[in-house]
Amino acid sequence: MAKSISAARQAMKTSSKALTQSGRLTSTRKVLAFACTEHLNAETYRILFYAEPMERVVIVKQGIHPCVVEDLAKQMAMPKEKFLGTLGLARATVERKARENKLLSPDESSKVIGMARLVGQVQAMVEESGDPTDFDAPAWTATWLDRPLPALGGRKPADFMDTAEGQQLVSNLIARMQSGAYA
Repeated sequence: MAKSISAARQAMKTSSKALTQSGRLTSTRKVLAFACTEHLNAETYRILFYAEPMERVVIVKQGIHPCVVEDLAKQMAMPKEKFLGTLGLARATVERKARENKLLSPDESSKVIGMARLVGQVQAMVEESGDPTDFDAPAWTATWLDRPLPALGGRKPADFMDTAEGQQLVSNLIARMQSGAYA
């Protein structure tokens, strides 16, 4: 795994250098560093949430390393199998790509980035609206995703996390919670 992480770091540096040389997406360097260089944290989640759509598109098209899946699942205190199922990712594919040190496809990366972005949205909401001290955004998000909601006809937000449209629907619910318009 150490060799895999080292290779992922090098890939991130190369992509980051290319982006910097093009004069675009300067904050993407920080966002790209989130792939296996260190554990995800509140700052990483915020960066993903506040990143410009173009920055996230670059990350998605480039692909992320499968180790991000494991790290995010652990931080959300979700069994890996449940995490993968929630995002509609095949365990065998993710594990094979990890073994072969290959990046996830754009579709797979998009789903993982969407989940991390949602955690960032929750982190930002608490920081803007309350006291973030000792708040665990990944764990809270995982618990909330698993709770049936009247706004979804009694379905769980997790049921919608396997598509981009579903992730947007769930993100909109979080925004409505913050504004007080949650139904």
